[in-house]
This record gives sequence, structure tokens and C-alpha cells, in this order.
Amino acid sequence: MPRKNREGGGEGFRIAGAMIPSLIPLMLRLGKTYLKFKKNAQKAGRIFEKELRANGIDKKTAREMTEIYLDSSRILSAFDFSDMMNRA
Repeated sequence: MPRKNREGGGEGFRIAGAMIPSLIPLMLRLGKTYLKFKKNAQKAGRIFEKELRANGIDKKTAREMTEIYLDSSRILSAFDFSDMMNRA
């Protein structure tokens, strides 16, 4: 005779088992979107630097300004984890 689940005993595993199949396509789409975002950001950075150079800004300054411009597209840099790492 099968044993009944204890109160709340296996429910977490059942929920996780139901969610995993739907998470895989979601993670794949998220990865694809992230890569497309990075590609577009790099392209925009090249165009930005090219326009700066065309308008008379020296190469070093244009490169620095482009880095600042591209920092806004770096998702992980938006979260400052250095504080957490220093506390550990």
C-alpha cells in the first residue's frame, strides 16, 4: 500500500519538477536576448567612437568616452557586488 506524503513533505520537489521544463526555454530565450543586447551595444559603441573621431576628438579621449558609454550597457556592473565580496 503506497504511503501518503507527510504534510508538505514532497510538495516542494513536485513544484520544482513541474517548473523545470518551463524554465529551460525561458533561460534559452534570456541567453539569446542577452547576447543580442551585447552585440547591439558593441555596434553602438563602434558607431559612437567613429562619430566622436569624425568630429575631431582625439583617439584616446574618444576611446575613454566610448568606455563610459558602454558601461551603461554592462548589466552586471549595474549591481555592485564588491561590497558583498569584501565582507565574506
